[in-house]
Amino acid sequence: MAITRWDPFREVVALQNRVNFLFRDLNDGGDPVTAASFVPAVDIYEDAQKVVLKLEVPGIDEKDLDVRVENHTLTVKGERKFEAEEKEQNFHRIERRYGSFFRAFTLPTTVDTENVAASYNSGVLKLELTKKPEAQPKQIKINVEKAA
Repeated sequence: MAITRWDPFREVVALQNRVNFLFRDLNDGGDPVTAASFVPAVDIYEDAQKVVLKLEVPGIDEKDLDVRVENHTLTVKGERKFEAEEKEQNFHRIERRYGSFFRAFTLPTTVDTENVAASYNSGVLKLELTKKPEAQPKQIKINVEKAA
């Protein structure tokens, strides 16, 4: 008997797969494997100078990613395509998610939306949003006056 790792969301994913299967004909007759979408995991952290987002999007070419900032909302869209030559293989299991995804994040007003940097390395999309100069901490120098 094989040991199976417990996944609290396994039943939810199974239900989603069943619903996707039922409605696949409504999606222009699309393949149920490619019709299901996924949501990439994201880490968000901030320091005094910037806000950083890291999205896990392995297997997606950077040309298939679309990053936009509009009205203090950052949107990331993309698509992981199911390779045509792999469709003809005799799969035993397909657990990787394929299809398109969309994530939207409301940015704080302290972020300079004109100063966004994006990099892609090893399947991780990293977005760095610099804070406005007035939002960054300033150190005030103290002048010490000598007593006369």
